[in-house]
Amino acid sequence: MNLSAPTADQPAAPVQRLAPVETPTQRVIREFSRSWLAMFGLVVLSLVVLAALAASLIAPQNPYDLMQLDILDSRLPPGSSAASGMTYWLGTDEQGRDMLSGILYGLRISLGVGVASAVTAALVGASLGLIAAYAGGRTETAIMRLVDLQLSFPSILVALMILAFLGKGVTNVVLALIIVEWAAYARTARGTALVERRKEYIEAAECLAIPRWRILFRHLLPNCLPPLIVIVTVQIARAIALEATLSFLGLGVPVTEPSLGMLIANGYQYMLSGKFWMSFYPGVALLITIVAINLVGDHLRDVLNPRSHS
Repeated sequence: MNLSAPTADQPAAPVQRLAPVETPTQRVIREFSRSWLAMFGLVVLSLVVLAALAASLIAPQNPYDLMQLDILDSRLPPGSSAASGMTYWLGTDEQGRDMLSGILYGLRISLGVGVASAVTAALVGASLGLIAAYAGGRTETAIMRLVDLQLSFPSILVALMILAFLGKGVTNVVLALIIVEWAAYARTARGTALVERRKEYIEAAECLAIPRWRILFRHLLPNCLPPLIVIVTVQIARAIALEATLSFLGLGVPVTEPSLGMLIANGYQYMLSGKFWMSFYPGVALLITIVAINLVGDHLRDVLNPRSHS
């Protein structure tokens, strides 16, 4: 066997480089970008969020500033021009407010209510679900019976009862939505945590006498996040729809802080008189927002599902 070093006439064998290991985040981004429908939903959702955040900069007027409103511009059809020279591309409502400006500001409230309620409900529900799975016994029974009781009632009915007691207001709407949404997170977190609870890394952490709260939130919670992230995206769209329904029924946000649901409710009484734009355009904005969130959430569910990669 010739073990001598390669000479000038014998070039050295090329060095084989190992392919870089793909991280879970890179895999999610790669698989998510493969779906044009998911990317379309992400682009639309990004534009909606940017429009809501920049409402004060891009809106033609502040629809809540009485000094900028003129009652003579009430219920103007789309494309009308005011005496001041301003063009109302989507028309005006019964108070002379520009509908485009109202939609931009309404998106801000609707998205804020949806995100705040979904994220807070996820924190509360996931914490209770992890505690139920890890503690077991009477603690688990009590928490899960409360979850079953919550899920046995229609969400809209519970929210209506809560708001009938608390009254209108953005904070009250968020609180009502948290109460009707937390149970779904608790059940999902418990189911995932029960599977992780029996694995070796949890037993090793218990043998090392690591505090229970650290096992729950440093070891158990990160492995339960994928299904919870999917539920958050879906629940944001559901919360926006519920808030619009509550506002349409007169128990949501007040008139001084109109969301998309409130704009639809304000224009509904004028539909039969031909003033369709007062409800139609806010309804289209609400539909686009919910569909975009659902497109992103549905594809996230497929990407984060471990069975699809087994």
